[in-house]
Amino acid sequence: MIPVFFKIGPLPIHSYGVMLVIAFLTDYFLLKYLLKERGMEKEERTRLAGDVVMWAAIGGIVGSRVYYIVENFSRFLEDPMGMIFSGAGLVFLGGLMGGTAAVSILAIRRGFKWFEFADMVAPLIIMGYAIGRIGCLLVGDDYGIPTDVPWAMTFPIGTPPTTIPVHPTQIYETLLGFGIFTVLWKLRGKLTPHGLLFSMYLILAGMERFFIEFIRMNPKYLFGLSGAQIISILMVLLGTILIVRLRQAAGEKAILESSP
Repeated sequence: MIPVFFKIGPLPIHSYGVMLVIAFLTDYFLLKYLLKERGMEKEERTRLAGDVVMWAAIGGIVGSRVYYIVENFSRFLEDPMGMIFSGAGLVFLGGLMGGTAAVSILAIRRGFKWFEFADMVAPLIIMGYAIGRIGCLLVGDDYGIPTDVPWAMTFPIGTPPTTIPVHPTQIYETLLGFGIFTVLWKLRGKLTPHGLLFSMYLILAGMERFFIEFIRMNPKYLFGLSGAQIISILMVLLGTILIVRLRQAAGEKAILESSP
């Protein structure tokens, strides 16, 4: 564990914050590369990539905070201001929803078709997630249930601390995230119609989080499932429905175009 990398005077540079910055910068440069593939001019793609990352960051932070408050509503009622301005509570699924909403507004305003832009950023979302999980490992957050596997870890100064060996689910999710990124990155530009790659992201990311939750210690709600699992199921269902509907629409369009 390395919760703080170093200090600049009295200011601690937290490892989780550094990994978030690395995640956003990585996605920034990847998006610039993808925009270059589309033939966009250097100045324009630099400006657009910067705007996307900024909107994603703002929307992600707001979405994370809202999700965190909803999951901890009783604590929010006890201390509303403390919950709103606390440094804790950067929940990825909430951030995904908030970031998606913010970037969608930006993409539509810049003249992109929604599914086309969603396909472009799908690999970037899971890449940012995978890097962010490295930050969770460094601060000792979001670990799994107790286990006796040889690679189990303890987090004596984690959030919360534990001296009992547990599953390092942060490592599992980082590796799975990089794997999903590799699949999506290799498929970019090869799937038609637009929207299929983003649909695949929803299915793969939803499945990854759903199964990881079985060895996490998050509170259970409906049918013994955590909030993250319920959202993951919705992601998989949405991705599956989108694939079916998009292919149906493409087939109907092809029939219309070929008819005399």
